[in-house]
Amino acid sequence: MGAPIIELKGVGKSFHSADGTSRVVLQGVDFTLHEGEIVALLGQSGCGKSTMLRIMAGLIPADSGQVLYKGMPLFGPARGVSMVFQSFALFPWLTVQKNVELGLEAQGIAPTEREKRAAAAIEMIGLSGFEGALPRELSGGMRQRVGIARALVLQPEVLLMDEAFSALDVLTGERLRDDILDLWEGGQMSTKAILVISHNIEEAVMMADRALIFASDPGRIRAELPITLARPRAAESIEVRGLIDTVYGLMTASGSRTAHVTQKEIKAKLGDRLPAADIARMEGMLESLAETPFQGRADLPKLAEQTELADEEFLNVSNALTLLDFVHLDHGDMVITPIGEQYVKASNPERQALFGKQLLEHVPLIAYIRQGLEQDPSGDLPKGLFMRLLRYTLNEADAEAALRVAIEWGRYANVFAYNLNTGVIHLPEAEEST
Repeated sequence: MGAPIIELKGVGKSFHSADGTSRVVLQGVDFTLHEGEIVALLGQSGCGKSTMLRIMAGLIPADSGQVLYKGMPLFGPARGVSMVFQSFALFPWLTVQKNVELGLEAQGIAPTEREKRAAAAIEMIGLSGFEGALPRELSGGMRQRVGIARALVLQPEVLLMDEAFSALDVLTGERLRDDILDLWEGGQMSTKAILVISHNIEEAVMMADRALIFASDPGRIRAELPITLARPRAAESIEVRGLIDTVYGLMTASGSRTAHVTQKEIKAKLGDRLPAADIARMEGMLESLAETPFQGRADLPKLAEQTELADEEFLNVSNALTLLDFVHLDHGDMVITPIGEQYVKASNPERQALFGKQLLEHVPLIAYIRQGLEQDPSGDLPKGLFMRLLRYTLNEADAEAALRVAIEWGRYANVFAYNLNTGVIHLPEAEEST
């Protein structure tokens, strides 16, 4: 392994919400990025991965711990670090050439040298002939190539890629990923190390020398998986499929010390995020698990392939089913529970009642809303009341997402009703009239 380039030692970061409450985003993060390696960072949305990248780039400071770049403390933007973002972030009124030159202009590079280096980067990334095009004239894949060229033209030692392929269709993303790996393996880039944030487990296994699994609330590195396979890697090889299986197991372990994860081990607290899982997706996965060929126990990658869900959505649905005790996770397999079997066999009204029972037992936020409605003489309460509660532990976006999931689940199970026009949560009409 090469020399350390960026080191994080006990790094922590908190943000303040609109009401002044503080939320810990990162806590005790220890990580070293070495020369000559590609590292993939995997974790659920909102766990702090992007915040970690911005700290590594020197764009935001850490609140605690130490950040070192080539052995020296980092107190601002690192000149040798470039970032590629999920959004293309191009200036629509500038040509491809001018968009790529921007960083060089900010560094005070002379116009002639800027033009020469930008043209070389554009050629390297496969966009020769499009120097005079505007972003609106380009496909999504071509626009992301411009973003990558803009990062590479600075000749960075470290390239940080924040879900750089996720906004693209599957084939375009794979092609661009392969082109980046070809440049890396061929030594055509000045870059000495790459860190990639991804929600795509196969992408991480195909690219990286190490995969880091990030935990949430607070964000921290929970597991590390070395990947020693030579590149290029065959996606369908036994070795790659085995690593993907291992990563699925690590991703769904939810911080458990074992690979056997039950509802008790991921039990939610009142102010927690809720997995953004659609009820129809949950029912579909549960039915697939119960039927042939799985018969109640499925290897997670095979179940993901059967359900045709993207990795992040698959993991959200898996976590929701585990939270509600319809399944448990065992060494990379999903296993249906007796109550899950009962749900699959039930009629629609019986499913709603059973879903409601599991919500009230296992989702404190929904139980709290229901209890508040029962105790209020009017039987209704404004959504904003619960938003204020959630803002104590979550930022605005996460609080909105958690309450949105709680309302969707609660309405389906007839635990409560919701008026979208007034923003009022109330008891179901049948109960209000009794």
